[in-house]
Amino acid sequence: MKLNGGQALIKSLEMEGVEVMFGLPGGAILPVYDPIIDSPIRHILVRHEQGAGHMAEGYAHATGRPGVAMVTSGPGATNIVTPLADAMMDSIPIVVITGQVPSAAIGTDAFQECDIIGVTRSITKHNELITSAQDIPRVIHEAFHIATTGRPGPVLVDIPKDIVDPNNPNSAMDWYWPDSIDLPGYKPTVKGHPRMIREAAKLIAESRRPVIYAGGGILKARAAEALRELAELTGISVVTTLMARGAFPDSHPLCLGMPGMHGNYTAITSMQESDLLIALGSRFDDRVTGKVGAFAPGAKIIHVDVDPAELGKVRRPDVPIVGDCQSVIVELIREVRELGAQPDRAEWDAQLKAWQAQFPLHYDQGWGEGDALKPQFCIEQLRDGSPEDTIVVSGVGQHQMWSSQFWRFNHPYTWINSGGLGTMGFAVPAAIGAKVGMPGRTVWAIDGDGCFQMTAQELVTASAERIPVKVAILNNAYLGMVRQWQELFYEERYSEVYLSPDLPDYKMWAEAMGCVGMRVEHPDEVAPAIEKANAIDDRPVVIDFRVDWTEKVYPMVAAGTSNSNVILGPEMGQGGH
Repeated sequence: MKLNGGQALIKSLEMEGVEVMFGLPGGAILPVYDPIIDSPIRHILVRHEQGAGHMAEGYAHATGRPGVAMVTSGPGATNIVTPLADAMMDSIPIVVITGQVPSAAIGTDAFQECDIIGVTRSITKHNELITSAQDIPRVIHEAFHIATTGRPGPVLVDIPKDIVDPNNPNSAMDWYWPDSIDLPGYKPTVKGHPRMIREAAKLIAESRRPVIYAGGGILKARAAEALRELAELTGISVVTTLMARGAFPDSHPLCLGMPGMHGNYTAITSMQESDLLIALGSRFDDRVTGKVGAFAPGAKIIHVDVDPAELGKVRRPDVPIVGDCQSVIVELIREVRELGAQPDRAEWDAQLKAWQAQFPLHYDQGWGEGDALKPQFCIEQLRDGSPEDTIVVSGVGQHQMWSSQFWRFNHPYTWINSGGLGTMGFAVPAAIGAKVGMPGRTVWAIDGDGCFQMTAQELVTASAERIPVKVAILNNAYLGMVRQWQELFYEERYSEVYLSPDLPDYKMWAEAMGCVGMRVEHPDEVAPAIEKANAIDDRPVVIDFRVDWTEKVYPMVAAGTSNSNVILGPEMGQGGH
């Protein structure tokens, strides 16, 4: 069957099972947009290419399937660089297709030319410039394979205009679909080494103060059920990193919650005082470890990761295991069972319970006349007023930390955020992508006023495409996290962080974009507004919560300091052991 390159590209996406893609056309990619008219693939027209990338990420987070975005050359391609870097840091499987100037014009500084392969080499798992229309099915098949196997990540495919243009002879090709993958240099290790897994089981059997340090790799490997089985078999408590929230139920008695810079006291201190850290799909990120030399000083380390580059990168493991978390945990459970009973850890378990009782997450709501609305209260009300399996998407900053702290995540794949790159503007488009992937679920984006202003225009996309996401803006009129640091570490010298509570008018802006807009200023207005928002299912909803601008995120470990010096808050002082 004879096809042109544009038809071959769309047919290749169909063969990969793509149901939806996010994009914005332009000159170099225009020939590919014509065959979309005849394709069953749903195309969602974004208002900015960054939005396309984050929507693809949100879709992938929520569904586990690769997200797909398609943009044009030059500025279209550079506008999607941030989502590519974000997906690389957080191991999100997305495939991005960029148009390129015609082959003969490459290297001549042609109109809208950019060496996007060079630009994105360090922020993609793989990228490739297709030079022949005949290669399109093979390269697309390989792109999806690479994006979704091993450690997931973003793949970029750059396509010159001439090989997809039906009016160009370079575009003619004989259709085929590859029945195999031939990538000699790419063979991810899935199964862990049996001897290393046995060694890990022995360390577990010897430990008195163990902690399971569960990272985002648990979710990527679809290993939440295996993690729960391991925890219950051994009786070992679990901390879930920012990227792993929901991988282990918050309601479970063995759940300690989130560790790290803004984690809770028990999660932070349990790691510091442990004698064994069982790191599963986690990467010893600096936000978790604090000062590396002072992190968990008495702990031996079991480190399981599908990416061998992570083992020993930050902390040298006593037992390194390269492999898929799900596969390794299943084998580890078998070895633990063979070794028999676990040691008596009653003293350690009692200590964990004592810390939880003594140092719970805390904020002072205050109900006096004129008291400001607390952001934590808004999140608790959102949590209690929404379905338990609601998907929560956050931007980056104070609202992200409060969301992770005060929402109760009892289901995997219900928490979506930008962890590694910390991308402001992530929430709105990622929530749209998540809702497209899981249309039957309630999706709340919890955003800050600073983040919201970066990508709010994608609510036009949501309105036009009838994607009824819900957005809660915790509007404190500041770049809140930056202000918090200036207050604590820069002697309250507030440089360039004030945003204004009234400019823009978020309610009117939301309505101008086709959404239902609401403004909430008093605590007694919070629950009714949330109830109204959750009842609306035919258009997006935006609630502008006017929250206390003085509120800060606690607990807190200052950057570069030991996790033993956790700051609990102004009224609780500093913890530490």
